[in-house]
Amino acid sequence: MIVLLILVPAPFAWITLSTQDRRAGVEDVPQRPVALVLGAGLSAEGRPTTLLRRRLDIAADLYLREKVDAVLVSGDNSFDTYNETDAMREYLVAAGVPDAKIAGDYAGFSTWESCVRAHEIFGVEAATVVTQEFHLARAVSLCEAAGIDIQGVGDPSMRIRTTATVYGYVREVPAAFKAVIDALWQPDPTFLGPKETGVEEALGAPR
Repeated sequence: MIVLLILVPAPFAWITLSTQDRRAGVEDVPQRPVALVLGAGLSAEGRPTTLLRRRLDIAADLYLREKVDAVLVSGDNSFDTYNETDAMREYLVAAGVPDAKIAGDYAGFSTWESCVRAHEIFGVEAATVVTQEFHLARAVSLCEAAGIDIQGVGDPSMRIRTTATVYGYVREVPAAFKAVIDALWQPDPTFLGPKETGVEEALGAPR
């Protein structure tokens, strides 16, 4: 029992401590070419959820502060009536990010897959990953394992979505086990496919 109490939180603790120097606020995060925004679901009406809107607000803020020069939105489009990626793009455009500065990944089905595809398919070498604070350490760790020079900015969502945030922190403990396995074994994503030029084109577009 004592051994379990030590081993169960160990991956979560390791991921949290090992990424501490690569997590910062919007004001302090170093410049990177690309912001990678991870999906967080849509409402029944097809709009970004509260947590996803807050991620997108951070990405727009990073762009407007010139902390990044393009945004890669990575979401789930696994069936016709659910298009997380396009909903994220539309929200960013309404928030002031030019459409030409946004690239979309339609097969970001998990944190690991989003990170791998950003590097392998879209050619991202350096980025700032944007998610909630409870998820940020794992996202940074996995993007680094995928080969990206990564920084992270997290949304402190506790006051806005308390229940979801508490659940998120609790979920991170078992999720850290899978993250360590993914980082070590480096499984291929569900869809890899050919190289895409979306990020390159977004970086080359005028601000």
